[in-house]
Amino acid sequence: MTDQVDIAWEPSEVQRERDEWRRRRTIRSAAIASGSTVLLLGIVGGLVVSSPGWERVQETYFDWDKAVSSFPAVLEGLWLNIRVMALCAVLIVALSLTIAVMRTIRGPVAFPLRLVGTAYVDVFRGLPLLLVIFLLGFGGPALSLSGLPTSALFWGCAALVLSYSAYVAEVFRAGIESVHPSQRLAGRSLGLTYGQTLRHVVLPQAWRRVIPPLMNDLVSLQKDSGLIAVLGVVDAIRAAQIETAIDFNYTPYVVAGVLFCCLTIPMARLTDRYARKKGYHGAGGHL
Repeated sequence: MTDQVDIAWEPSEVQRERDEWRRRRTIRSAAIASGSTVLLLGIVGGLVVSSPGWERVQETYFDWDKAVSSFPAVLEGLWLNIRVMALCAVLIVALSLTIAVMRTIRGPVAFPLRLVGTAYVDVFRGLPLLLVIFLLGFGGPALSLSGLPTSALFWGCAALVLSYSAYVAEVFRAGIESVHPSQRLAGRSLGLTYGQTLRHVVLPQAWRRVIPPLMNDLVSLQKDSGLIAVLGVVDAIRAAQIETAIDFNYTPYVVAGVLFCCLTIPMARLTDRYARKKGYHGAGGHL
């Protein structure tokens, strides 16, 4: 009977040299990236600060006291933007998924559904979002439809939902059609109906494939929720406009822009990270 001796694993000399080389490369790359970033920011900052009108711009757009005094009003308006974005996102997903399914149904009987879905997408993708907001925001309340509110906020949200649903429907349709036909045939061969195959086989696969572009659309919706300010709704942009009108200092607009960036940039980085984690080819955002 021989004694068993536990021998701890130790990297070889070649492995230690390889790890040391990689560590030096990482430090060197980080130093070069930091240096080039500082140099670029220094050049851009120097050009801006040394411009002839910098003092006037600084006083008009970067007044700290004005930023502090206008921050509560702009932040309260941003809370409305967040609620609008959350509600519209849910409605957009439901409506766009319905349109995408309508456009992918096969057979001559479903031709009217495909026609309606195609016409909807063509019309609302062809109209600028701001024009849709103007048309519904000012024309919708004039209809005095029973059961529907006449507030500008409601019709502004309706314009966002109708316009964005046209784009998101195409994203869903691309995801549905990317599922190989053999998946549908396999589901039908197991005795599933068309609806059951769509629900349990096709849509789960399509949903996973379209999550990155959907998150990009959500980032865009966060910004475009501010367009309802043209209807008089007091969101972040409208609140900044009101604060600016007091003394014609534009610092509240900068405050609103910073707050919007605080919303959109983390979402954009989250989208890039998710896409890279899932291994989507061409997923951008490498820093």
